[in-house]
Amino acid sequence: MAASEDLERLAGTAVEAALGAGAADAEAFATDSTGLEARIYEGEVESLSEAGERGLGVRVWIEGRAGYAYGTDLSAEGLGRIAAGAVETARISDPDEFAAAPDPAEPGREPAAIAGLADPAAAEWTTERKVELAKAIEGAARAADERVIGVETTVFVDERASVALASSRGVAGAYELTSCYAYLQAIAAAGGDDADRQTGLGFGIGRSPAALDPEAIGREAAERAAALLGASKPASRSCPVVLDETVAASFVGFVAGLLCADAVQRGRSPFADRLAETIASEALGLADDGRRPEGLASAPFDGEGTPTGRTPLIEGGILRAYLHDSYTARREGGQWRSTASAARSGYRSPPSVSPSNLIVAPGELSFEELLDEAGEGIYVTEVAGLHSGVNPVSGTFSVGATGRAISGGELAEPADEFTIASDLPAMLAAIRAAGSTPRWVPFGGSVSTPALLVGEMAIGGG
Repeated sequence: MAASEDLERLAGTAVEAALGAGAADAEAFATDSTGLEARIYEGEVESLSEAGERGLGVRVWIEGRAGYAYGTDLSAEGLGRIAAGAVETARISDPDEFAAAPDPAEPGREPAAIAGLADPAAAEWTTERKVELAKAIEGAARAADERVIGVETTVFVDERASVALASSRGVAGAYELTSCYAYLQAIAAAGGDDADRQTGLGFGIGRSPAALDPEAIGREAAERAAALLGASKPASRSCPVVLDETVAASFVGFVAGLLCADAVQRGRSPFADRLAETIASEALGLADDGRRPEGLASAPFDGEGTPTGRTPLIEGGILRAYLHDSYTARREGGQWRSTASAARSGYRSPPSVSPSNLIVAPGELSFEELLDEAGEGIYVTEVAGLHSGVNPVSGTFSVGATGRAISGGELAEPADEFTIASDLPAMLAAIRAAGSTPRWVPFGGSVSTPALLVGEMAIGGG
């Protein structure tokens, strides 16, 4: 029996135990995962950890009260204790008129498998091969440019997981997945001048270690670090800004969080009550898509068993939808249904509203054409403090940044120790173009985005 099938059986048993303990409705979510993390420093293994975890969480509903409990003892007795704990929690929780079990998918909309979520080749990689791959990434960064004097810790992470869900409403399903990523920060110095040090990020993601190109990851980090040597503060002004893919992904992820219905319903979003209104320029298209095999947040169903799909969020600058789980959809009085946006961080907690894979529609301009369109401005390659520097209610922000000047439509001198400031609605409205080449970025979510040209932002420098 496959691991996912065994988990689905256990989830069904847990649901029956919860009903037997007094639940009106019940849902069980189970995972079985193994993962490795290797950290390399100066060609040696700094740390190596391999861990596996198997557990199950039960959510129950009793007369408008919800309860949750979890555990790792998946014997019949253990499942009974988890179920009883969830029922006990529900009985002492506050009533909530919107607390209810998610409904199953409509006939014909049942979850469909997604090819490519699990790469069988991942199992063929031994720990030794993974460590050697991480070492090769570090070595590639050092060899790519003589100005690279060191590498901050190189990190390789992979995971294999089985997931299953069952409910008393007839929801049942299971799937398996594999994923991996690697990243490092190269350190460059100019002419032995330790005072002028810069770092650069390189990374790669895939479903198997075989998908990672150590030469490309290391070279990217080296080139980014070396390109910033000799950086100085740019002049303070308002000008066009080109956001590279990693920076664009950070902003897109933050915006999508403000399009989650729980934030909107709490009044913690500048996009509340803006459905069908223009909130961005026509150049921006954004969708949530939980069925892209390349996206590490893909799955046949979400954390409540709702079949995943594609949800347009912004089309031609118009806000088309918020992201919902079954609870937030119910709060809307039946006007909306779940967008399969109930995300789980594991079996230890119930789901919450969150994006899956965020897809920014690519445009027609190459990177060089984006620079030419910008004319005179700033190319931003890194920002710091985004999540602490943005007001989630107004959307105003001011964050530290590094990058390159844009002069005459081409990259010019490096720039650091400056800030970029605006507010999210104004920034979205000022987007003039999206690049033609998107990239998957795994940090802070799963985002596919090209570089973005913002017509005007405030630069705080010298």
